[in-house]
This record gives sequence, C-alpha cells and structure tokens, in this order.
Amino acid sequence: MKTVSTKDNLQILHEDNHLIVVNKRVGDIVQGDKTGDKPLPDSIKEYLKEKYNKPGEVFLGVVHRLDRPTSGIVIFAKTSKALTRMNELFSSRETQKTYWAVVKTKPPKEQDVLVHFIKRNSKNNTSKAHLKEVPESKKASLAYKIITSLTNYYALEIELHTGRHHQIRVQLQSIGCPIKGDLKYGFDRSNTDGGIHLHARKLNFTHPVSKEKLALIAPVPDDVLWKSIEKKQILP
Repeated sequence: MKTVSTKDNLQILHEDNHLIVVNKRVGDIVQGDKTGDKPLPDSIKEYLKEKYNKPGEVFLGVVHRLDRPTSGIVIFAKTSKALTRMNELFSSRETQKTYWAVVKTKPPKEQDVLVHFIKRNSKNNTSKAHLKEVPESKKASLAYKIITSLTNYYALEIELHTGRHHQIRVQLQSIGCPIKGDLKYGFDRSNTDGGIHLHARKLNFTHPVSKEKLALIAPVPDDVLWKSIEKKQILP
C-alpha cells in the first residue's frame, strides 16, 4: 500500500472512513507520559483536522500500543464503532501480528513456540518471564523462527499469540537472546537512536465495518541492518 508522508513525518499505511494505520517510528509514544513529549495520536489528529478541514475536536481511538523504542504498525480508530469492534478483534485474538527482531545470540532452535507466565512490575516498568505460573502472572505465548543470519546477528520472525507487557522482549531474554539495543532486557549496549531492533512488521485482520481482509506491511526503519534484512525477504 502507498505510504504517505505528512508534515509530522507520519507514515500512513492505510486510511479509510473508520481506520488509520501508521508506521510508528522509534521514539514515538502512543500514549502521553511523564516526558511531556508529543504523543503520536496528537500528530494524527492534527493531520486529520487539516486534511478534512474538521471543526472542533477530532475523534481518534487508540486500539493498541507499541513500546516507545519499538517501530512498526499501529492502528487507530476514526469512529467509535470501529474502536469498539477493533477492541473486540484484539481481545478475541482475531488479528495476526507478526514482528521482526534482531538478536546477537543464535536461539537454541531454528524455530520454536515459547510459553511463559509473565509478571509485570509497575514500579520499574519491567516484566519477568517464569516457566511456571506465579501469583499475578499472565500466560504468554509466541512462535519464532530464524529468517536470516547476518554478520554477528540473527533476524527472527515472531508470531504473537498473546499481548502481554514487554512480551517479546522478556521472552527472548529468557532464552538468552535479548533484542539488539534493549538494555532493559539484557543487551550489552544501546542503539544510537535509543531504540531497539523490534519492528511490528505485519498485521492481518478483517476490517471491522467493511469486512474486507486487510494484510498490512510496515517498511523497516532507515537502518543498515534492517534494510539488509528486508532485502533478503520476499514480501508476501
């Protein structure tokens, strides 16, 4: 799909009367925080207000979130009907989310399903993965496979089965494969842009209103490592 750039460097992957899908950049925040930095929804509201010459407040519903250091697909709802129905799709796991991640250590297996029980620590905004259920933990599951190897790194494709706090980051750390740049979960040095090499690459779902089957792909960030991975993959 055509990617549109705006004055705030928004990369719009899809837009219709009910939804707008954006390729989030590293560092963008989906929800306001103590930093006071401008949240991504504010930029999208400004774009919509200007594009459609809308008077008054613009409705924009946050369907799901990505961590600040992560890039890739984020969906927003332009109508309350779409927001309610998209929330239902996500809660019932009727969406297929695929991520790409870059790790330095080769995973124990070429492909595997990881199941953990994740417990969140809200005081320091981290999570810990346990092999057995512990109090206040939630079951987390994902499938990964190695899609290519590069000098010093391995690229993984991940199918997310659940949506837990920092799930991919903490589950990969648990098998000794922290994501490149992710100091919080065990990588030894940061990336220059402050991000991590985790990208929400694909999202497949049925449009909540039109019932059209959508398969969206987010181009990778402008990064030598990401670009070399993208070149090696054949787009579906």
